[in-house]
Amino acid sequence: MALIVQKYGGTSVGNPDRIKNVAQRVARFKAQGHQVVVVLSAMSGETNRLIALAKSIQSTPDPRELDVMVATGEQVTIALLSMALMEMGLKAKSYTGAQVRIVTDDAFTKARILSIDEENLRRDLNAGYVAVVAGFQGVDEQGNITTLGRGGSDTTGVALAAALKADECQIYTDVDGVYTTDPRIVPEARKLKTITFEEMLEMASLGSKVLQIRSVEFAGKYKVKLRVLSSFEEEGEGTLITFEEDAMEQPIISGIAFNRDEAKITVLGVPDRPGIAYAILGPVADANIDVDMIIQNVGADGTTTDFTFTVNRSEYSKAIGILQTALKDIGAREIKGDDKIVKVSLVGVGMRSHSGIASTMFKTLATEGINLQMISTSEIKISVVIDEKYLELAVRVLHKAFNLEQAA
Repeated sequence: MALIVQKYGGTSVGNPDRIKNVAQRVARFKAQGHQVVVVLSAMSGETNRLIALAKSIQSTPDPRELDVMVATGEQVTIALLSMALMEMGLKAKSYTGAQVRIVTDDAFTKARILSIDEENLRRDLNAGYVAVVAGFQGVDEQGNITTLGRGGSDTTGVALAAALKADECQIYTDVDGVYTTDPRIVPEARKLKTITFEEMLEMASLGSKVLQIRSVEFAGKYKVKLRVLSSFEEEGEGTLITFEEDAMEQPIISGIAFNRDEAKITVLGVPDRPGIAYAILGPVADANIDVDMIIQNVGADGTTTDFTFTVNRSEYSKAIGILQTALKDIGAREIKGDDKIVKVSLVGVGMRSHSGIASTMFKTLATEGINLQMISTSEIKISVVIDEKYLELAVRVLHKAFNLEQAA
């Protein structure tokens, strides 16, 4: 008998029939003697509907009240799935984040999990219940409802698997695994049997939408066995996310990730002195805006520098406004921005032992006339910023250049 945590996304519970299909799948695992915890997202589109409803009342919704509101989406699905399981003769009980006691910090709309009290879940699992838990939500120390940010149900599932020391955490979604890149752009994209946590973490952080980055961080940190599966296919092993030492032989490049949600900001004519990076990025960080790629170039006169960085496109206007306010304090000449860029990245642990990856990437893109605006590298990834109109072309030619359509 195993303890399994299963997480189902919004499309998997998008209507009553799909909820019944999830119930049948859960029932099969239960019939095999397993203890099952199910974590659910809201129905597909429901969170967007609730956010739009809030914005119809308040143009910039109060974060605390917004969390109170959007958390209701998951409460609907956990109640419906519990009812469906009961209708099949199974014992089931739903839990909100507060009822489990998933404690988070108080960063409303993007809270982080601090601790989980799994006692209630263990008691009911031992009594034969299927525990159905609302993803995406928790409570802070004062009892306020919090949410974990988009994709937060993945994090809930992995965090519960870690707290319960589950045998496996299964993430059911509308795809049947992790692919070398998005098959909608490259039809020849290949499903990976395995991928390392390190690679998956890079893929998630670089724009792959299969798993939320914090869920991969949790899984890697607590050594949770993680598998991505399709909720619409009865058969298939999906993709197992594992540790590098457990993998037999890894390809040089495992996949190509991309992120459309990027914007670039350049602060021109900044005094070239110690502390200037903090003077620029400090106010941005204080506004809780995440910065991604950073480039600093010394100007031709040797006394000034141009400072360029990227942020999420949704926070572009906010970041520009902050910097415009601080322009005189920074001592900069001008601030420019571009929200029509994308980031394309190669990911693979095989880069550690192979040279020439960057030159092949750059040559391939240059042949297509694609200009590189920014470059960032690590041991296992190379990222470039390009004009958004070249995204699909870049991904297709890179996929072919590195033979990613070939069977592993």
